[in-house]
This record gives sequence, structure tokens and C-alpha cells, in this order.
Amino acid sequence: MSNASLVTTFFLTGLPHPPALDTTLFSLFLLIYVLTVLGNLLILLLIKVDSHLHIPMYYFLTNLSFIDMWFSTVTVPKMLMILMSPSGGAISFHSCVAQLYSFHFLGSTECFLYTVMSYDRYLAISYPLRYSSMMSGRTCAFLAAGTWLSGSMHSAVQTTLTFRLPYCGPHQIQHYFCDVPPILKLACADTSVNEMVIFVNIGVVASGCFLLIVLSYVSIVCSILRIRTSEGRHRAFQTCASHCIVVLCFFVPCVFIYLRPSSKDAVDGVVAVFYTVVTPLLNPVVYTLRNKEVKKAVLKLKDKVVCFQAE
Repeated sequence: MSNASLVTTFFLTGLPHPPALDTTLFSLFLLIYVLTVLGNLLILLLIKVDSHLHIPMYYFLTNLSFIDMWFSTVTVPKMLMILMSPSGGAISFHSCVAQLYSFHFLGSTECFLYTVMSYDRYLAISYPLRYSSMMSGRTCAFLAAGTWLSGSMHSAVQTTLTFRLPYCGPHQIQHYFCDVPPILKLACADTSVNEMVIFVNIGVVASGCFLLIVLSYVSIVCSILRIRTSEGRHRAFQTCASHCIVVLCFFVPCVFIYLRPSSKDAVDGVVAVFYTVVTPLLNPVVYTLRNKEVKKAVLKLKDKVVCFQAE
């Protein structure tokens, strides 16, 4: 990072909204955050205690729940501080670096993980007899580790490119967390090269992952249509429906933020709320409301708690 970076503290302006809504927004986002953390912790607990969920799909879901819990934690607490106090938006230069790195690390890891999960569903439906041998515990661990390593490397590139520039002028970030587009606007140097490299970097990752996911699901649909019984087709479609919902909710806002020609602070802030605050909550909601195995695990856990209390 450049020694010319004279700014030691940034100031996050938060979401554009009337001051009268501070308390309402604070209560709403706090509730969503608490539900997000509790919901994802519940999924982690269910998969841990229920042996029927010790299969590759839920191994990857464990990783997804862990990521979503921390993905929300990286941004939401700071947003709550801004809503609670005018001075809550202050963030040191190094804290801003850490937040940006963590945000893109978790976000890109989730992007790679969705791709791995779609591949897992493809193998489960297209090769049911060979699935257990193809998706061994060692293979699952290798694929999961690959997503985390790739996410770390991708985020390191984003963070290095952003903070190698000098920041010596305005320090107000028109956002509620440190992200690449609003920070680059504060740089005291030409950012065209950075913007192009970052655009290509994110574009290749997002487009590549989304293309692989689409190819996986095209193959899955072809396999499902070959299933003779309507009940079998229905079960196969239901298995993949929850994954498709979460994937769309994640990719559409990300493409809107990072891969369009121009950036508007107010619009970006609202869209960012969706994939940083709302989407992490969708994971436990979608996978518990649409998944029979998880519903059964919830009921079994409830029965165990009731029996324990009765004793």
C-alpha cells in the first residue's frame, strides 16, 4: 500500500434516508441480523447433530451457513452503529482495508461455493449409483478448501488494487461499508486502470461461476426429464429448487452493482442491502421451509429438547 495514503480515517455516510427513520431502520436491520445469525447457527447445529444430514449436500450447506453468518456480520453491525449515532460512521484506514478484504473474501468464496453445490446436485441426480464414490469425504473437503482458497486470492487482488492508490483528499465514503466502487472515487490518482482490472476480475469470476451453474442445471434438467415417474421428477426438481432461489438472489444484485457501466451511490446502497442483509437470511429460510430432510431434523431436535426439559 502506498505511503502517499494520507487519509487515516474514512467516514461512512450510511444509507440515504430521512433522519426520522433512524429508529425504524435500526430496529428492522437489527431484527434481520439476529434472525440471520440464529437461523444459520440452527442449520449448523442441525447438520452437526443429525446423522442423516451427514452427506455432501449438507456438508456444503454447512460452509454456506458459516459464510452467510459472517458475511452479514462484516457489514450490518457497522450499519447499525451509523444509524444509532452520527459519529458511528468513522472507520480507520486499516479497519476499512480489513472490512473490504473480508467482504470480498466471503462474497467470492460464496460465489465459488454455489458453483460447487450445483456440481454436487448434478452428480447426485445424473449419477445416483456412483454418487457416493464420486463425492467422497476427501473430494468434498478438497472442493470446499478450493472455494476458500480461491476466495482469499480473489479478495487479495481486489484489496491490493484498491488500496495501492493514494488517498489524500475527501474521506467520506458514500456507502454503509467499505467497498471498491465508492472508495475508488476518493483516490487522488487516475483509477481507470484499476476500474478496468477490477471489472474484468469480478466479471470473469461472476460470469464464469454463473455459466458453470447454468450448464450444471441444464444437464440436471435433461437428467430429470429422463426420469420415468412423475414423483421422481418432482423430488428431483424440489431438491434443486432451493439452490436455484438462493443463487439468483445472490448473483443478480452482484451483477447489478459491479458489472454495469456507471455507479449511482443511492441505488447501489439499496441494492447492496439486499445481498448483504436480506440474502444471508434467505439461506436458513429457504433450506428449512423447502427441504423435507431439514424439517424432519428440526422436529427431531425439538423432540430431544422437550424430552430433556421433561427430565
